[in-house]
Amino acid sequence: MSAEPDGPEDRVRRFATIWSRAVFPATSTSLTRPEFEEQLLPLAGRLSEMLRARTFDAAEARAIGAALVDAHCTDPEALTRALDCIDAYLVLYCGEDGPQDDLRARSARLQHAVAAGFAQALRERTLAEQEAIAQAALRAQGVVAQALHTSEARFRAVFEGAAIGIGIADLDGNVLEANQALLRMFGGSEQSVRGRNFREWTHADDAPQVWRLYEELVRGEREHYHVEKAFYRPDGTVLWTNLTVSLLRDADGNPQYQLALMEDTTERRLLNLRLRYEATHDALTGLPNRTLFFERLEKVLNAGEGRRFGLCYLDLDGFKTINDSLGHAAGDRLLVEVADRLQACATAPGEMVARLGGDEFVALTTGPDSRREVDELAARIMNALVSPVTVEGRELTVRGSIGIVEGAAGERSAAEVLRSADITMYRAKSAGGNRFELADAEADARVITRHGLTTALPMALERSEFFIEYQPLVHLGDGSVRGAEALVRWLHPQHGVLGPDRFIPLAEHTGLIVPLGRWVLEQSVRQARDWRERHAGTATAPLRINVNLSPCQLTHAGLVQDTVDILQAAGVEPDALCLEVTESALIGADDDLLKPLRRLAEMGVDIALDDFGTGYSNLANLRRLPVSILKLDRSFTQGMQQFPADPVDLKIVEGIVSLAHSLDLAVTVEGVETGAQAEQLRILGCDTAQGWYYARPGPPERLHELALVDATG
Repeated sequence: MSAEPDGPEDRVRRFATIWSRAVFPATSTSLTRPEFEEQLLPLAGRLSEMLRARTFDAAEARAIGAALVDAHCTDPEALTRALDCIDAYLVLYCGEDGPQDDLRARSARLQHAVAAGFAQALRERTLAEQEAIAQAALRAQGVVAQALHTSEARFRAVFEGAAIGIGIADLDGNVLEANQALLRMFGGSEQSVRGRNFREWTHADDAPQVWRLYEELVRGEREHYHVEKAFYRPDGTVLWTNLTVSLLRDADGNPQYQLALMEDTTERRLLNLRLRYEATHDALTGLPNRTLFFERLEKVLNAGEGRRFGLCYLDLDGFKTINDSLGHAAGDRLLVEVADRLQACATAPGEMVARLGGDEFVALTTGPDSRREVDELAARIMNALVSPVTVEGRELTVRGSIGIVEGAAGERSAAEVLRSADITMYRAKSAGGNRFELADAEADARVITRHGLTTALPMALERSEFFIEYQPLVHLGDGSVRGAEALVRWLHPQHGVLGPDRFIPLAEHTGLIVPLGRWVLEQSVRQARDWRERHAGTATAPLRINVNLSPCQLTHAGLVQDTVDILQAAGVEPDALCLEVTESALIGADDDLLKPLRRLAEMGVDIALDDFGTGYSNLANLRRLPVSILKLDRSFTQGMQQFPADPVDLKIVEGIVSLAHSLDLAVTVEGVETGAQAEQLRILGCDTAQGWYYARPGPPERLHELALVDATG
């Protein structure tokens, strides 16, 4: 911690000062207030560190609560004041401008753990005191009988001065003696305690074993028992206690009396209930939070055979825009209104609404006809969002996307159910939003696989799991191999060899396409150099390598320099490289986007317009694009696989070839699978082709063999 003015150490000191002033009046310490502050200072420092720690240490927080007991803060009021102080000032003085929602949530967890540690330590201390009292009573040998003659003074001092309630009853349950602490617990009236029978003190919340243990004790079958028990006071309020009842025997060992020791836990119980509520409910909306929802969902899923459930996972469409434009305060008011509407939708028995965080809500139903009920619940939610929400005088339209999961209990875990609902919700959002979709196991599996591939991509490049196959480009005039297109593959440890359609979109989404594309370019250019060196002095034309360029790479500032560096490092001339760019990537492209391609074209690198004919196909736009090759999409050649060929396809291809040649552009055709196709395309004037008719993509040695055949005739 820094020692500078208003540094972390000063703020911790201020927090400790406020804490000591709040708690000191409720303690029984012999220290002065400043001395007490020094005792709290290290505890304040530990709280500050736990507030900002990366992981939450519940044991350390419970130790703070235990330390308060050691500091003689044993009055429940002292704990209440301490927790109020932590709630109000810990984030303020020790948060250091961190994310407030996260810090508040961590503060709430700290309070809960501190209270738990306090309660445990106080209980252990109280039990130790109870044991001492019980031993004193036992040493008095019978309390009411023989002890009154031999140890009356000593027992009375302990009996009357104890801080916990003590009662003595005969074996029939009639209360014979009660000390002042016990009388105060029941309202201070002797008539409310003395002379009453213990069996009258039943309560609706009594655990089933309470009275079984009592009967075993009075029959002499057990020496003592300890339970948590509630009592009704004369004014109707409830007294909660930790109750220990021991059997006292006479000198001959026969059961004679009962000794009850009571610790008042009412305030502590109320405090725990308050902390439990805060820990399980959303502070903004008052709805159950993620913690409570998971507890409820797990209970439903473990309910047994024959039980079913339905779950709606809701995410508001466009909430981020509202939050960013109107501010977080307006966003919070919108969330509160949405929460109220959702709460009104889930009124049937077994239905529950919770807020998971942000603008994400869940609704759960557990009726017998869960498929119908969850559909109706989703429809009610969608209808509830139809009416605009008025925030700061503005009417805001609220829409939502819902993922629905329905099924039998016991088949999946809570985490699996929520993951499926989350995936389905995003499927609804991807379909345009303002709708709900039902979970589909196959769709879930695809998304999970996609996520796994996305996660594995960065390490795959480092582990050299990618490799390149090459598909020949054949000249239609003489059938010679003129080059090849580089096609990257991923040898995945679990899924085997994956084609680019499985991972290139993921690489583009994550930005990994830039380093991956650079690697493909490096490997391909080196391969082009090797081919040219091996065929030097032969009659074949120099082999050229075609490399696909992603739209993301087009916008990368280092594209031109990376290409120049790679060509120079390999010692290869620019005319050995052709970069393929899809037509859709250049639709509406401005001069800034085209500038890198123009610079590469000026250097001598060929630019091919890939998948031509599948996009907007603005033919007039071709003249301003720095391309030298058109690659016709395979859809134009499919009609040529049959005889006779589709005349419409022939006319379209003939027109494109004529236009391309008039603009000094070469034409390459993809997807050639038959000799008839190849001959027809040759007649139409296409320049080069590629497809399975010539060769499937394969290792570089395969291309070398094909080119060698051309060279040797």
